[in-house]
Amino acid sequence: MMDHISWDEYFMGVAILSSYRSKDPVTKVGACIVNDDKRIIGIGYNGFPYGCSDEVFPWGKQGEQLDTKYPYVVHAEPNAILNSTSSLKGATLYVTLFPCNECAKLIIQSGIKHIVYMNDKYKHLDSNIASRKMFDAAGVTYKKMKEVKIIVGGYND
Repeated sequence: MMDHISWDEYFMGVAILSSYRSKDPVTKVGACIVNDDKRIIGIGYNGFPYGCSDEVFPWGKQGEQLDTKYPYVVHAEPNAILNSTSSLKGATLYVTLFPCNECAKLIIQSGIKHIVYMNDKYKHLDSNIASRKMFDAAGVTYKKMKEVKIIVGGYND
C-alpha cells in the first residue's frame, strides 16, 4: 500500500489547485514549473492581464472576436513562465491542459524541456498538432498522466 503520492501527482495537484484561481467559467487551466531539484519555480492559471477587469472583459466563447475571451486571456503556461523565480532551463512544466501552439513557442523559448499534462481535449486542432511538431523538433518531451483528483474547500474536481 502506498502511503504518499508521487512527485507527478504532487506537482499536477499544484497545477490543479492553481486552476481554481481562474475565473473562466468554462475552461480553468493551471500550470506549475519545477526544476531538477523538485522545487517549484513558477505557477500560473488562465486569466486576464493585470488591470483588465473580469467585470469589463468578456468570458464568452462565441460571437465577434472582440466580444470573446480569446484576444484577452493570458494562458496558464505564459503566466507560470512570467511568474517564475529562476531560470527555466531544463525545467518540467505540469499543466492541466496540453499547450496550444502559442504557449508551445514560449515554453520552448524559455528553456523548459519536459511537459506533463493531464487533459488533451483539443489534440485534433491544428494548434495542438503544431505544438507537437515544435516540441518534437526542439527536443521537448511530453507525456500524459492519469487524472488527478483533489478536494479543495468542499469542491471535488
